[in-house]
Amino acid sequence: MRKIRSVMKELEPKVFIALTIAGIINAFGVTVFLFLVKLYDSGISGLSMLLDQVTPSGMTLSLFLLLLNIPIFAFGLRKQGIAFTIYSIFTVGVYSLMSFMIMNVFPIDVSFISPLAGSDLLLCAIFGGVISGIGSGLTIRFGGAIDGIDVLSVIFSKKIGISIGTFVMVFNTILYIICGITIKSWILPLYSIVTYYIGSRTVDFVVEGIDKSKCAMIVTTNAGEISDALAENFDSSGTIVNAIGGYSKESKEIIYFIVNHFQINKLKKIVHHIDPAAFISLQEVSDIIRKKDM
Repeated sequence: MRKIRSVMKELEPKVFIALTIAGIINAFGVTVFLFLVKLYDSGISGLSMLLDQVTPSGMTLSLFLLLLNIPIFAFGLRKQGIAFTIYSIFTVGVYSLMSFMIMNVFPIDVSFISPLAGSDLLLCAIFGGVISGIGSGLTIRFGGAIDGIDVLSVIFSKKIGISIGTFVMVFNTILYIICGITIKSWILPLYSIVTYYIGSRTVDFVVEGIDKSKCAMIVTTNAGEISDALAENFDSSGTIVNAIGGYSKESKEIIYFIVNHFQINKLKKIVHHIDPAAFISLQEVSDIIRKKDM
């Protein structure tokens, strides 16, 4: 009972509202732009679309989304946690329900071609990828996943020695090959690759934002002066870590400092004005979490 209460405290009503919106957006992108012209989404969603085409009429996209995704999320419960699993199953439920509503209840003509893009496969691939990518990205940003392939990639990628991104890419490649063999045409699977690429880039944009921050690792022997200059010019301070040169064995210091894309040149000028021999390493930062954000 105490464990249930602890889990319930983790779940936030505002997150469920955001995930509802995400599920609706994803369903709109898939059903209005992709499903009608037989383009395939990526992951389990794409597999569900294929199974809808090759199975009897009673086995629908909405049903396969639930039948395939829910067991996968349940399988990943121990790895991903209860809150993530609940959020994910909820979003898939919204996605499945809205897909059914759009195709069977709402007064939208989805009998033959996309009501917005007609039979233009490129337009359908682009806008289907963007809109479904927004839905997927919002789901990830709020602590869940809308497709079981994300969970499978986390569980199995390390076991077979590949990255998460490579696992997803291999899965989708196999899926599109199977689609091409099944429908005896490669045009739709090839356009589906366009959808997959655009969708993945949209997810990155939604999750990480347009202006990715950079982590600057500044190795110097004059950390105090550089840190003061950075604080004065950027209105933020870095973190100084003691270090030893691997070759020279000299005592050095590393300044850990976060800047945005537009501040990099200014950072270089300030650092090298004070210490021309300073070494600067830049890495992308996908997100910055402060206490006030939690």
